[in-house]
Amino acid sequence: MPNLLKVLPPVFANPLYGLIRGVITAGSIGGLDDMRNMAGGIGRAFAGLKMNRTGLRRATDNLRQAFPDNSDDWHRQRAIDCYEHLMMLGIEMMYTGRLVNTQDWPRHILLRGIEPIIRGMGTQRPIIFISGHCGNWEICGYSLALLGLKLHALYRPLDLAPLDNWLRRSRARSGLELVDKFGASSELPAIMAAGHPLGFVADQNAGSKGLFVPFFGRLASTYKAIGLLAVQFQAQVIIGAAHRKLLDPAREPDTLGYSMEAVDSFGPEAYMNQPDPVFYITARYRKGIENTIAAHPEQSLWMHRYWKSRPRWELQGKPIPAAQMRKIEQLPWITASELERLKQTHGT
Repeated sequence: MPNLLKVLPPVFANPLYGLIRGVITAGSIGGLDDMRNMAGGIGRAFAGLKMNRTGLRRATDNLRQAFPDNSDDWHRQRAIDCYEHLMMLGIEMMYTGRLVNTQDWPRHILLRGIEPIIRGMGTQRPIIFISGHCGNWEICGYSLALLGLKLHALYRPLDLAPLDNWLRRSRARSGLELVDKFGASSELPAIMAAGHPLGFVADQNAGSKGLFVPFFGRLASTYKAIGLLAVQFQAQVIIGAAHRKLLDPAREPDTLGYSMEAVDSFGPEAYMNQPDPVFYITARYRKGIENTIAAHPEQSLWMHRYWKSRPRWELQGKPIPAAQMRKIEQLPWITASELERLKQTHGT
């Protein structure tokens, strides 16, 4: 779909935008519970379609990498679950702007341990919020903005310009400012210098120039720009996620039902005395994302190519360089079993 939109003649942009907005409006007319259940069924059906064989296989293989001790049936079921979750998430996003506001948000979002962090750090130092594609990453930024933080969130613009403009306007009404990831390198330092918090969804593959840090037993290319910003501005780094809770529709009808929690929070006192502060920050936030995913693997997008890019030494058939292995061994949270798994995975 994105590739088709890129070559779409401009004359068709507004009519297509009108059609999409009509579908969104129609989708939000019915009750949330009914629409969400229908979407989940569509997601389960789509997961098993012949046209989705590659996506389902990739999701299953990624789950096998992340959870090698679980059965093949478990891996396949969690892969199907992630398609169900994605479709349900699409419906929930349609309803977010209508249901979640300054008065009603506590009905839809339970905050667990994040408010004290926000209150304590908001006026003392810059903040970087990080989540992965697990649970509802959009509602994280939306909720933080409703709490009064002038949050700026990095995002990839939609290929359909009118729809992208609508998205930016709708999120701005809650106080969330979206920052185009293309060209953001010149904007982000100014935002941090102004004292505004930044939000990142940071579990994507970062390409050959990323830092390779542990992620579910294998090194994954990870964005280093976050660590560079944190060091430059002595920022507090907070990793968290919003996971969908099990709801009883009879007691909590038409409720988004998310629990938002910070799983890790650390500042310059933790990273500035490290041998390589940027590597430490990058590895630690990636570990935090791993923990949010491990807690709810059925709510993660396992079809992503987490381990697509590979380090040069691996492409050359060599083991992990000794210098990089020393950095990994110095990470305070790394366990002996995790080190052994990394060595086995990478032939060290």
